Amino acid sequence: MEHFVLVHGAGHGAWCWFKLVCLLQGSGHRVSCLDLAGAAGSRVDPNDVRSFDEYDAPLVDFMATLPDGDKVILVGHSAGGLSMTHAMHLFRDKIKQAIFIAATMLPFGYQTEQDIKDGIPDLSEFGDVYDLKFGLGEDHPPTCVALRKEYQRTILYQRSPQEDSALASILLRPWPAALSTSRFGRVDDGVESTVSAVRRVYIKTADDHMVKPEQQEAMIRRWPPGEVMVMDTDHSPFFSAPEHLLELILKSL
Repeated sequence: MEHFVLVHGAGHGAWCWFKLVCLLQGSGHRVSCLDLAGAAGSRVDPNDVRSFDEYDAPLVDFMATLPDGDKVILVGHSAGGLSMTHAMHLFRDKIKQAIFIAATMLPFGYQTEQDIKDGIPDLSEFGDVYDLKFGLGEDHPPTCVALRKEYQRTILYQRSPQEDSALASILLRPWPAALSTSRFGRVDDGVESTVSAVRRVYIKTADDHMVKPEQQEAMIRRWPPGEVMVMDTDHSPFFSAPEHLLELILKSL
């Protein structure tokens, strides 16, 4: 039996994993789902999150409480890849493997313009898709960001069941703008070695409108994982192909 820790992407929460949780538990595994700060299951207002460390604190706190000798498998979706990389740096000895699902996978301390281009989705083809909120006032930078409802299915769930995207439209929340501050400082050989010591698997989503296949491929080239798998799905295979996702996750072990 493995212990899987599921890390959601921007705007989502622990709720988005409900199908995969059922399948993993049915296969005899232990599963922990976390709500990062500002998510639907969190009591934190996303407008009040001022840094990436605050946003990521639920994962860091969870990892810190794991008993010595316990090792988990991190599974992260979309921007959840940033949280996983953060955890890999802090808790290398508690992580058996990290599985990135259509996720942002950038070297710890990424700095270059190309890194940012690879990691930030370009949705300009769809028009003005974001709503910005200014919790500190209009003369300050935005405090949180939301994907407008009319674009959610087209960008995130175009091949998912209608009932799942309807559920998502109810539960999606704005995500803290502080998520974009997650560069963690400069890389040195020690940090890079520490993070790279954790085995990584990347699961590509071939019909992804959010993190497009070419972006995923660029991140894979920039920081090659131990294994790459491919699914012919939208950005959200936990909705559109949960059984196939389970199959690939178990195959990667």
